[in-house]
Amino acid sequence: MTKVSSPTQLEDVTGATSTMQQTVARPVTVSGKGLLLGKNADLVIAPAPAGEGIVFQRTDIEPNVQIPAIVANTTNRARRTTLSSGDVTIETVEHLMSALAGLGIDNAVIRLDGPEVPCGDGSAMPFVEQILQAGTVEQDLPRRIMKVHSPICLQDGEAMIAAFPTEQPGMQVVYDLDYGDASWRIAQQTQTWNSANRTYATDVAPARTFSLQEEAQALQSQGMCTHLSPSEMLVIGEDGPIDNAFRFDNEPVRHKILDIIGDLYLAGSFIQGRIVASKSGHALNRQLCKAIIEQDKVAKRDTLISDGAVMDVREIQRIMPHRYPMLLVDRVVSMEGDERATGVKNVTINEPFFEGHYPGTPIMPGVLIVEAMAQLGGLLMSRKLEHTGKLAVLLSLDKVKLRHPVTPGDQLILEAVTIRAGVRTAALQCKAFVGSRLAAEAQIRFMMVDAEQD
Repeated sequence: MTKVSSPTQLEDVTGATSTMQQTVARPVTVSGKGLLLGKNADLVIAPAPAGEGIVFQRTDIEPNVQIPAIVANTTNRARRTTLSSGDVTIETVEHLMSALAGLGIDNAVIRLDGPEVPCGDGSAMPFVEQILQAGTVEQDLPRRIMKVHSPICLQDGEAMIAAFPTEQPGMQVVYDLDYGDASWRIAQQTQTWNSANRTYATDVAPARTFSLQEEAQALQSQGMCTHLSPSEMLVIGEDGPIDNAFRFDNEPVRHKILDIIGDLYLAGSFIQGRIVASKSGHALNRQLCKAIIEQDKVAKRDTLISDGAVMDVREIQRIMPHRYPMLLVDRVVSMEGDERATGVKNVTINEPFFEGHYPGTPIMPGVLIVEAMAQLGGLLMSRKLEHTGKLAVLLSLDKVKLRHPVTPGDQLILEAVTIRAGVRTAALQCKAFVGSRLAAEAQIRFMMVDAEQD
C-alpha cells in the first residue's frame, strides 16, 4: 500500500520522522549549466522502487551507464563530490544528494544527459522546489537507518569532523566555520541543524556555495566556473558579497551543513547520530561516511554473533565430511538463502598447527584461513536446492590475499557471498576478519559432487 503526499503536506511527512521509505510521486526536471564545467544538462528525478536507493544514469552515453550513489563509487576531486564508474563520471552531486536526504527521498533514479549536475544558484533549492511540487509516495519497506555506534573522530590538519551516537532519531549537525586570517570577510560562525525538526527546506537548502574572491579567481584561471559572474555565485570580497547579498547572516556555515548532509547520504542510508565539524570539506566528509559504514558492518556482525547460531557444530558435521582437526567452522551465525553466510572460527592456543607453525610467535597458517572460508562457502552452497545430496569440492582459488595475521585468542569472522551458482559449479567471494580488520580474502570456485552414501 502506498501513500501519496501532496506538496502542502510534504514537510510534515519527510525527514527523519518517517519510518517508511519514500520516492517522488512523479518525474521532475531540473536544467542548466554545471557549476564547474559549465556544460548544459537536463536532469530528471524519477520514481524508483522501494529498496532501490539513489541511482544516477548517464543517458548521453550508449549504452547508458548507471552509478549507484554510494561512497564506494566516489573519486577524488577538489572542492566537490564526484561519482564514477570506469571512465564515466558525474560531477558535483552533493547539492542534489543533500536535497534528497533533506526531504526524505529514499529511492530515485537520476537521469542526466551530461557530465555534471546542474548547479542553479549554487544551493539545493532548484531540486527542493521541484520535489516539493511533485510530492512523495510512501512505499512498503521500512526506511534504512545506519546508526553511529561509538564515537568517530577524523582530522586533516586543522580540519576535523566527528560522529557521536545518539538515542534521538535522525541526524544532528553542528558546524563551526572559522576562516582564520580571512575572518574579517567571513566572520566565525556556528550553526546547528536537526533533521527531526523538518526545517531543511527553509534553513539549509537556500544556502549557496561560496568562495573568497581570490579562490574564485584561482578556479577560473584553471578553466572552471568561467561561465559564472559574481552576481551568479556567492563571491566574497573585501566588502562582502560582490554584486550579491547574503540570504542569511551566516549563509556560508549553513552551506557547509548542506554539503555534509549530501556527502553523508552516500552511506546509502539515513544516518542516526550527532555530527560535529570544523573546517571540514568534501574529502573529510566522505572519509567519515566510509568510517560510519565500516563501524556499522562490524556492529551488525557482532550482533549476529551474540544472537546465537543458525548452525551449530553438530549440524555442520551432518553436512560436512570434515572432522577435527580439519573442521574449521565452529558455527554459522547467519544464512541469507543461498546468497550470503557468516560464520565463526574461534582460534585457541590448543590448535595443533601452532605446535609447528612459528611456535615462538604462533600465527595461523594462511592456507587454513582460506580453507575455513572455503568450508563456509561449502555450507552456503548446501542450502541451494539443486545441490541437495552433493558436496562442494574446492576447484580453484583466485585473487587470494592474506592481509592480517591471525593469532591465538582471535575470533575469525568468515563471510561468503555467492557470485554465481549452477548445478555443477559455483563461485563465491569469501572474506575473513579479525574484529574490523580484513585478515584474508579470495574468490573460490567449487565443483558439486555426489556425497558418498552410508
